[in-house]
Amino acid sequence: MADSAETVKKTVETATANVKASAQTATAQAEKIQAAGAKAFREAADKSAAGLAELNAEGKKNLEAIVASATAAQKGAETLSAASLAYGKKSWEDGVAAAQSLTAARSIQELLELQTAWAKTATEAYLAEVTKATDVLTASVKDSFKPINERVTASVEKFQAAR
Repeated sequence: MADSAETVKKTVETATANVKASAQTATAQAEKIQAAGAKAFREAADKSAAGLAELNAEGKKNLEAIVASATAAQKGAETLSAASLAYGKKSWEDGVAAAQSLTAARSIQELLELQTAWAKTATEAYLAEVTKATDVLTASVKDSFKPINERVTASVEKFQAAR
């Protein structure tokens, strides 16, 4: 019976050793899995943070482009407004001068000549002003869209490079 007890004792000790070894192996594997999971989570979090930072930077650049565009449009509007005001003032002054000149006419023939000359001058001045305003408006629109076009181009290039 002593041999049986001894055999049972050795079996229990062997089983205990095996269980301890299995527990240690399982613990080691669990720690490796936990470390790998933590590393993967850190890498994903870092990539997400980098992506958000890049997105914020792009958003800031886009906002700056919109502000630059609005500034250019405002400058163009101010230029057009000033030119229109100056033309209106000059046109008024020329009209008053023409009216005074017409009242000084001594004959119908002279009146018609003065009126024709004034109408020709006024029409030429108007056409010159319209041409000038068109040029200013065209330049203003071009300047207004330039920052936005540059951002769109940069974004397209970035997306194409990411492919």
